[in-house]
Amino acid sequence: MNVTEIYREIAYIYSEGNASRNGSLGELNAPSPLNHVINILTIVTLSITMISLGCTMEISKIRAHLFQPKGVAIAMLAQYGIMPLTAFCLAKTLQMDSIKAATVLICGCCPGGSLSNIFSLAIDGDMNLSIVMTTCSSFAALALMPLLLFIYCQGFTGLEKAVPYAGITMALALTLVPCAIGIAINHYKPSYTPVVKKVGLSILTTSCIILSILSVIATKDVLWMALKPDIVGTAALMPLIGFMLGYGMSVLCRLNAQCSRTISMETGCQNIQLCFAIIKVAFPIEVIGAMFLFPLIYMTFQCAEALFLVLCFRCYQRFKAPAEAKHWNGDIKQEKLQQP
Repeated sequence: MNVTEIYREIAYIYSEGNASRNGSLGELNAPSPLNHVINILTIVTLSITMISLGCTMEISKIRAHLFQPKGVAIAMLAQYGIMPLTAFCLAKTLQMDSIKAATVLICGCCPGGSLSNIFSLAIDGDMNLSIVMTTCSSFAALALMPLLLFIYCQGFTGLEKAVPYAGITMALALTLVPCAIGIAINHYKPSYTPVVKKVGLSILTTSCIILSILSVIATKDVLWMALKPDIVGTAALMPLIGFMLGYGMSVLCRLNAQCSRTISMETGCQNIQLCFAIIKVAFPIEVIGAMFLFPLIYMTFQCAEALFLVLCFRCYQRFKAPAEAKHWNGDIKQEKLQQP
């Protein structure tokens, strides 16, 4: 028995009761020039960004994380412990129906995404730990995603078999290959590193704005159908809980502040592209309905909350440095006055 058979009656209700709205949803599956543009731009942006992030990494530090994997182990526990459990608790607390609960759980069980690397850089995190963690979580997803979906989705027979291994492999390749290029540039041509980083971050900023505009245009006719209080609330709370608990767990395990900030970003940021792929494989569009757009809503809150945390950290840095300098100068003056 597969997912389509289980939800045949739900699909019938969708097709009969919401025929006009499903006509719009069906357009999301149809290939269009705009969809192709978004897909190509996403891949190009991801590749260029990961090259620039790879330039921040050092081979010796990567080796250190792999041979002393305390930080990676804590990050993995946070990623695959906190997020799936958070998704499950929110779905239960808000009494979501089967379709909504399954979609939220799929998002919660996804590995960390490439956005975590970008936000880790912005929040002055440990980039070596960030990239190693993203890579390890992607590898682990091959085994842990089916297991976690099986545990949390007992009522969704066949869902644990719907994980697209090809999609996970592609996401892993899009992370590893450009990163390897960036690491090579930083190792063999370190003089090029500042230019590559500056150009990469500039392209990232521009592309994110363009992608946001194109995504809104592509989904404007059906986006309102997914903007329900329980869905918006879940999309807002999940990343925030991930950021906070990820940081708290790191502090309790006595990691330094830089590693704690990195694990916070890694925990709260999910691989949204992979989430889209899994939902597409697991459910026909007439069954999933407007919940097909849940990853887009989640990504919006994920980025907004991460940017807010980055802003708070930058403000803290700006006010902390002058205060420390003033305190240091005051101590020096006091010592001079006390001298005979």
